[in-house]
Amino acid sequence: TKKVDYSNESIYVGIDVHKKSWGVCILTDYYEHKVFSQPPEPLVLMNYLNRNFPKGNYYSAYEAGFCGFWIAHELERLGVVNLVVNPSDIPTTNKEKKQKSDKRDARKIARGLRNKTLKGIYVPNQQILEDRLLVRTRQKLLSDIKRCKCRIKSHLNYFGIKIPKELDKPYWSKAFRFWLTTELFTGSAQVLIEALLEEMQQIEHQKKVLEKQIVQLANGIYKPIITLLQSIPGIGLLGAITLATEIAEITRFKTQDQLHSFAGLIPNLYASGETERIGRITKRHNAFLRPILIQCAWRAVKVDPRLGLNYINLCKTMKGNRAIIRIAKKLMNRVRFVWKHQQKYSCNL
Repeated sequence: TKKVDYSNESIYVGIDVHKKSWGVCILTDYYEHKVFSQPPEPLVLMNYLNRNFPKGNYYSAYEAGFCGFWIAHELERLGVVNLVVNPSDIPTTNKEKKQKSDKRDARKIARGLRNKTLKGIYVPNQQILEDRLLVRTRQKLLSDIKRCKCRIKSHLNYFGIKIPKELDKPYWSKAFRFWLTTELFTGSAQVLIEALLEEMQQIEHQKKVLEKQIVQLANGIYKPIITLLQSIPGIGLLGAITLATEIAEITRFKTQDQLHSFAGLIPNLYASGETERIGRITKRHNAFLRPILIQCAWRAVKVDPRLGLNYINLCKTMKGNRAIIRIAKKLMNRVRFVWKHQQKYSCNL
């Protein structure tokens, strides 16, 4: 008998990824093959495709989420052309919004893939992912330290204990920490304060360990780009390493607007007919990149006379928190220029 050969056919696979199972929809150019559930393993899917569509051209897509990019890397290794898609960018009918299910989600992903209406997001390599997670974890530890401090101060206020003026400073000195361990409370309250203080100190130790590794990264494979970014007024070591790991490749942004959109430095816009409304800054943004950029922008207006003057002029027509967003956009333009042209920043540029 003649062997089945799908070498000239395209097979489209939509995957709705979950921890314990995947919803899978398989389409060809002319019909829907099957919608089913399978174990969360790329090899299981590949074996199914090889059995039912031998030597076919396989294309797949799934939503970006908790699973990261390991599925994309594994599917690519197995010979599947894969897209990782932002969930908000998947075309969805009103009925699919009202009657949501795993099968419907897989079907609409496969449909968008076949219709070529899906646009995949950038998939970094394993090295970038590990370094990015390291930098992000440091930022999360800062939030954990702040949480511990707020809890300790909350307990002091709850029991009516006032902090001495000479110790009430933003930075928690050794003298202040020693004061917390003295007999401010009795019994359970003192045990609670000491437990929170010990937790905070452990987190601070973990943060120092990560910071040492970040410095090693900055002096290693990222040193060329870190040197370029630090030449821009307002950007320090942590700002530079965050930009380097979050952006990864500046060439994937063809225009400044695309880079601003990725960082979340653009406003919401509604334009229809003669009506045009520009709203607040978009909620769609890189949650780790935008805060760092704004911090760098605040520093830049103090150390760069040109940006400082721009900020003053902007504050004459708008509030300071809106003006700093425009300064952050100017800072991002400098980042794009020095990175793209591989030359240090100069005020004459």
